Amino acid sequence: MTQSPGQGQALDNLLTESRTFPPSDEFAAQANAQPELYEEAKADREAFWAKQAERLHWDTKWTQVLDWSDAPFAKWFVGGKLNVAYNCVDRHVESGHGDQVAIHWEGEPGDSRAITYAELQREVCKAANALKSLGIGAEDRVAIYMPMVPEAIFSMLACARLGAMHSVVFGGFSAEALRTRIEDSSCKLVITTDGQFRRGNPFPLKPAVDEAVAAAPSVEKVLVVRRTGSEVAWSDKDVWWHELVDGQSDVHTPEAFDSEHPLFILYTSGTTGKPKGILHTSGGYLTQASYTQHYVFDLKPDTDVYWCTADIGWVTGHSYIVYGPLSNRVTQVVYEGTPNTPHEGRHWEIVQKYGVSIYYTAPTLIRTFMKWGADIPAKYDLSSLRVLGSVGEPINPEAWIWYRENVGGGKAPIVDTWWQTETGAIMISPLPGVISTKPGSAQQPLPGIGAKVVNDEGVEVPHGGGGYLVLDEPWPSMLRGIWGDEERYRDTYWSRFGEQGFYFAGDGAKYDADGDIWLLGRVDDVMNVSGHRISTTEVESALVSHPTVAEAAVVGASDATTGQGIVAFVILRGGAGSDAGGAEAIKALRDHVAKEIGPIAKPRQIMVVPELPKTRSGKIMRRLLRDVAENRAVGDVTTLADSSVMDLISAGLQSGKSED
Repeated sequence: MTQSPGQGQALDNLLTESRTFPPSDEFAAQANAQPELYEEAKADREAFWAKQAERLHWDTKWTQVLDWSDAPFAKWFVGGKLNVAYNCVDRHVESGHGDQVAIHWEGEPGDSRAITYAELQREVCKAANALKSLGIGAEDRVAIYMPMVPEAIFSMLACARLGAMHSVVFGGFSAEALRTRIEDSSCKLVITTDGQFRRGNPFPLKPAVDEAVAAAPSVEKVLVVRRTGSEVAWSDKDVWWHELVDGQSDVHTPEAFDSEHPLFILYTSGTTGKPKGILHTSGGYLTQASYTQHYVFDLKPDTDVYWCTADIGWVTGHSYIVYGPLSNRVTQVVYEGTPNTPHEGRHWEIVQKYGVSIYYTAPTLIRTFMKWGADIPAKYDLSSLRVLGSVGEPINPEAWIWYRENVGGGKAPIVDTWWQTETGAIMISPLPGVISTKPGSAQQPLPGIGAKVVNDEGVEVPHGGGGYLVLDEPWPSMLRGIWGDEERYRDTYWSRFGEQGFYFAGDGAKYDADGDIWLLGRVDDVMNVSGHRISTTEVESALVSHPTVAEAAVVGASDATTGQGIVAFVILRGGAGSDAGGAEAIKALRDHVAKEIGPIAKPRQIMVVPELPKTRSGKIMRRLLRDVAENRAVGDVTTLADSSVMDLISAGLQSGKSED
């Protein structure tokens, strides 16, 4: 590869991890996935995906598996027709599983519901009839702005049943964020609640809807679920859910729609500030969501109790709370609230209560559990857990080990999954029972998926090399564009390696010596230190591997000598010494990074902080930390879950400085 002077390779590969954890013989013997799955997909990729599509009920069989003639716009299972909601609900009732619990719903205040598949069918039919009475039909757009209540899932499935597109907006977003999403897709209906319970208190939601709808003329009606019982303003557009939906017939005949019929729009943040409306369609999306749920989580629908801790406002909630699990006839837990309400053992209490066997969560939350201490999960019976999952960002090896030991009893395989809003479903993950897992590595593309790590020219890097993660084959659950903006779709995802026809969404990655893939975070978060391109993820992993550190965030700050200097912000584990913020402890951490990675990665400065600035989805806002590191005024904090965190960090700036 040709290199610009001082530029280094696409990404330096600095941190090594040699621990591996093979599956037990017992687990491997019963696993849904067997080694032949990879060979089958390799031998005939389209035949492999056709076989996965047969997991679903099709009213009309497809005539062509894949049409890629209009790349980068794919068509999967061309000519096939199906109803997504029928596949997630009705067919399970018809096959005699109506009495099986679909959803164990747990409210934050402690209220709960057990919803069987037969009840789910009735509720979805009533909601579909209600939406139809409001004039909602095929290809209309419906905004859903709700907490984790059952009606949110009923609403998504009702839209799918009618062929209407849902646009779910996370209930923590502002009125302006909701307005821009409603406006971009011209939603006719908004479904919301009067409020939600957060950290033990009712929190209003409808006022944000009122503000957004006042500036969104496309909205004809607002359907409101009563959740908290708080008083809300009312207009002639507003309709109570219990008054409209509860009186509807619980019988509704679903219509079969084309495989490429649009299913939903989900907005993801864009670098220009304008959100991108990611469009997913029906047949290919449901095929891959269903396939990955079955194999990645080793799901046994007759015995497992599954829990994905995501919110339906994110793609994880779409694919691995609604469509993937329900298409596989899962029994799952859905929890409304926060993990420390009313106490820090709430998740483990729920695992114990329902006998959860598969648990899927984010590294941010795992590191929070580490900070709270291993003594908390130790108080609960977690012996039912047999598969653990990680999603949302790269998981550092020490958090992975902590998760395995303290949550998985030292035996549950961990599936570290890489995918995105745009990919629709999991793309890279070890298959439990087949692959020996490695702490911190997503490892291998799933059978049927093409992915590799390339350099600036799009040439695959050798084992041990770092670069850019690209997808080199179309896949069934891929996005079908950005709503209303074909040019932006091409520019954002297909222009970087246009000649090779690779999809690139901005993640750095590396191969280890075995050829396993390690995600290194967004390429925007790469630091250039004395010509070395270093991933923030690797330095954060090195810091968290120190016994005193629970969580770390690393940024590059301008440096006259090295171009960028590494500045680290660390949260200490519960019980770390009182002198932990002192000069000695900071020196120990800097030396530890130098030992783990090399002197080039030694942080210029380390600050001990009480908390890190995170969005409501748990992502660290490194932009704000760069402001602090470069002594600038801190930028916009409105997207933070807790804006006061930045005041605490700024106040500690001087006390946390260290010199070499």
